[in-house]
Order: sequence, then structure tokens, then C-alpha cells
Amino acid sequence: MFGSIGWLPNTVKARLYQNDACFGTWINSSSPTIVDYLRHLKFDWFLIDTEHAPVNQETMVHLLQLIGDSQVVPIVRVGANDQYLIKLALDCGARGIIVPLINSKEEAERAVSFSKYPPNGVRGVGPVRAHRYGLDFGSYLRAANQDILVVGQIETNEALQHVDEILQVEGLDVAFFGPSDMTMSLGLIDDRTNPRVIEAMKLVVESCKKHGKIPGILTVTTQETKTAIDLGFKFIGLSSDMRFVASGAKEFLKVVGRA
Repeated sequence: MFGSIGWLPNTVKARLYQNDACFGTWINSSSPTIVDYLRHLKFDWFLIDTEHAPVNQETMVHLLQLIGDSQVVPIVRVGANDQYLIKLALDCGARGIIVPLINSKEEAERAVSFSKYPPNGVRGVGPVRAHRYGLDFGSYLRAANQDILVVGQIETNEALQHVDEILQVEGLDVAFFGPSDMTMSLGLIDDRTNPRVIEAMKLVVESCKKHGKIPGILTVTTQETKTAIDLGFKFIGLSSDMRFVASGAKEFLKVVGRA
């Protein structure tokens, strides 16, 4: 049974382990207004991107505060497999962590350890927002190791070669396929539908089935979303806030001949 942390239980993690598909989107804009709008739609989770987007620590906290007052589960992608970055995101209230560039079993073990309190890991304890600055201190500490969703990104050819070893790591919940980085790693530039990429996606899904993990992916077109669902992905990102803005603008510009 998954614990309840703070104001809401981590419904996404519970549903994923019940084999339900959960759909979210990438937050790249750092705009509270856009996030405030999107949180009223039927997304299951938001990913605050601190790896590639210009989201600093203060903005991350403000977005987590905003998302926390909704049914959406907030997740943070950290910039690196770093103990401080993972601890900070979780302390600020992230309910899940996405760690980029997991290429080996040892790297996956480190990501899990940084995300868990002792005896399961090395996460430090402090008076933080995640447990309402002490109001839910005991309940948070008891539930956090089970409740936090730990996601490792499989996005290089090296990771593909070690995917079965990586997915044997206890405490890693989701193997998140990174299509863009994978295409570059395979020597394919901006060719996300290449048969070699599709085969890599299938390999990750099959390895997840073998080891009891959840396959995840980010899709940027509706056709990619349909393909991901058909292949068996369960933790699926639906584009991003900035792509939503851009696609809407392009549709209107197309009508007036300025696409």
C-alpha cells in the first residue's frame, strides 16, 4: 500500500503499478500562468524540467506550490544524477524524480539511493516543504520511500546495451525512453520514427515487462502518442507547455498565410 504524503497520495505511482496508463506534460516555460491553466485540465502529472529549461530553484518551488494545490502529481527532472539536486527537488515537494542519462546499473543504484531515506538510501532529513515544514514530519518520513516515483532515463545506445542490468535495480520504478537523445546516440538526427528508434523503444518495453518496471516516454505529436500506447508505454508525456502554445499560434498563422 502506498503512503499518503502531505495533501494527496501519489496516485500516479499507485495507478502505474495497477497497469494503468498515466498521462502528463513537460513544463518548460517556467510560467505560473500557463501551469495554472493546464492544471485544470485532465493531466495526471506535470514534469518540471530543470535539465534543459531555464527553471531555477526558486521558480521550481513556486511551480511545485502551484501544482500542489491540484489533483496533478508534480515531478521534477533534475539536471544530473546528483545527490544535492535530487534531495532539493524532493524536499521542495516533488512527488517523483526523473534522472537523465542512466547508462549503467551503478548509475541507477545511485539515483535510487539519492531518492530514498535510510536504510534504503542516503537522502538527508531536513525541515522542508515536502512534509509541510514539520506538520507531517513523521508520516512523510514513514511513507516517502514507497511514495516517491523514481524514474531513470534510457536515452543512449550505451543504456540500451545495459538495459536489462539497469532494470534489475530495486527501487527504480520507471524506465523513461528519451527519443531525441536516443536518435542522436544512434547517429540519426531528428528522425524519431526511424525503424531503429522504434526497435529501441520495443526493447525497453520488453525489458520493463521482464523486470516489473514501468515503461515511459515523451511524445511530441499525436501520432507518436498513438504509437507509444500501441507499443505498451504506460507513463506518457504529451508534448510540452511551450509546444502547446506554439502549435496554437501556428494554426492561426496558417489561416492568414503566415505559417
